[in-house]
Order: sequence, then structure tokens, then C-alpha cells
Amino acid sequence: MNIKNTSWDRIFRHKEPSKYPFDNVVSFFFNNVPKEKPIREINILEVGCGGANNLLFMAKEGANVFGIDSSEIAINTAKKRFIKENLKGNFIHADFRKISYPDSFFDLIIDRCAITCIDKTNSKLVFSEIKRVLKKNGKFFFNTYCKTHTSHIGGRVLSNGITTEIQTGTLVGNGNLSFFDKDEIKNQFAHPWEIISLKNKKIKDYCIKNSIHSEWEVIIKLTE
Repeated sequence: MNIKNTSWDRIFRHKEPSKYPFDNVVSFFFNNVPKEKPIREINILEVGCGGANNLLFMAKEGANVFGIDSSEIAINTAKKRFIKENLKGNFIHADFRKISYPDSFFDLIIDRCAITCIDKTNSKLVFSEIKRVLKKNGKFFFNTYCKTHTSHIGGRVLSNGITTEIQTGTLVGNGNLSFFDKDEIKNQFAHPWEIISLKNKKIKDYCIKNSIHSEWEVIIKLTE
């Protein structure tokens, strides 16, 4: 979580950035981008933007895109990709708990399995910052892992909510992670939030014994 933590730098140093946006992010964008104003006036933030594969797609659609990531290597990669594509993007190497943008600045905010990489105490601070910078009636896409995931069931849960020593399932090698259940999500996003979509997606691989990949796709609107 600390921007001086180099664990994600080590990952991105040896990892080719994704070329294409995630399909659930594409669907969220097209279904929730405000239609009442021009796309060039829409501000979108991705928390944990990585190499900006999602934001690259949105920038090509004409939106104003902003990305923060705790990996300086990921941010530099994002900047280079945008320069190569002759696109405008705003990228900051930053701590998710301190989003350096004004109040009520963003129309849409996206988290595709980035906040799940931090503990439950710090994730609450991130959600508070997201609420601060999101516009009234703006929407937040929260994509995270579910406690029915094999990797959570086979790991060891610490007092701060982090699951460590993951030795089974699809998330082996992804470090320590937080997994959420339905009640935690509902309690976290009570008023002034409104949960407008709460989906649990499970994938069972019958070629791997006892392997269930389980994640949440949540769309939340800020009502005040």
C-alpha cells in the first residue's frame, strides 16, 4: 500500500503489460458513461491502473482518463504507451489512500482487482477517498475476489483481513489478498452509496481438483 513498497515494481519489471481492456470494464464503461454530456467532458479514474490497458481503450473513446498505481514502473509504462498512441492521459505514482484530485471530480471510478491487494483497514480509507473524489450520481466499479474462492479457503487469514500463504486456486503467486463476502460489501457501501448491481461470478475448472475462481462485480452509485 505504501508507495515506497517495491513489490509491484518487481512484478511489473518482469511482466508484459496487458494489451487489451478487461471485458467487464468495457461493459461497465459503455453501460454507465453519462450520456447527458459530451464524452470529452467525462473524467474517469482507475485505481491501480497498471500499464493502462483499460484507460487506453477509454481514451480512444474520447474520455479524459486518470490513473494511479503504487508501482512506478507501471506508471512509466502507461505514460509511454499513451505517448506512443498520441493520446492524453494523466498518471500518478501514488498511495491509493491519498488521491490527489479535487472533491467531486470524477464521473466514473474503476477498481479492477487492485484494492483487493490491500488489507481491510486500508481499503476503508481508499473507499473514503473514492467517495470524496466521485461526483454526485457518479458510479464506482468495484471488482474484487470473493471468500468462496479456492485461494481464500486454502490460505491463512490474518487479523487485518488479509489472506496469506495462498497455495491453492488461481491466485497462487499473486501475493497476499483480501477476499470479501456479500455482507461486507453491503455494509461498506451503505448510504450515501447505493449498490445498483452486485454480481458474484464463479468459474469451476473441472480439470483441476477443487478449483473455484470466485469474484464480485459491483456497481455503486454515490447519491449525495
